[in-house]
Amino acid sequence: MNLPHKIWWHELNTWEPEIALAFYGRTLGWQFEPSPLPDGGAYWIARKDGRPVGGVFGLTAPDYEGIPSHWMTYMSVSDIDEAETAAASAGGEVMRPASNIPGVGKLAVVADSTGALIGLIEPEATHAASRYH
Repeated sequence: MNLPHKIWWHELNTWEPEIALAFYGRTLGWQFEPSPLPDGGAYWIARKDGRPVGGVFGLTAPDYEGIPSHWMTYMSVSDIDEAETAAASAGGEVMRPASNIPGVGKLAVVADSTGALIGLIEPEATHAASRYH
């Protein structure tokens, strides 16, 4: 059975990343490190006391049109393909099939049988956050 190991990552997906960075910097004391995505998209690693605590992803049109700003939680799994198959056979739906993010791992988004979304990650062993999980 391919059970999630633990919560792996929290990610804010937002249309206004600069406003979000200022908000979370002031309210939670987070510092942000830009981390360009392979497709040129905007991403920031949030850190508290030097440790990674999450990320901020800039939503852009037309790819994310109609999706409101939201927080996404990613659970780690040992086999992303198996997890997608299990989600679908349990009455859920694969909303965003697994894609490989170099240096991070394979990410997918599934909906459970009630429609709630959850992110799944099969992390690369060399990912920096692996030290904290």
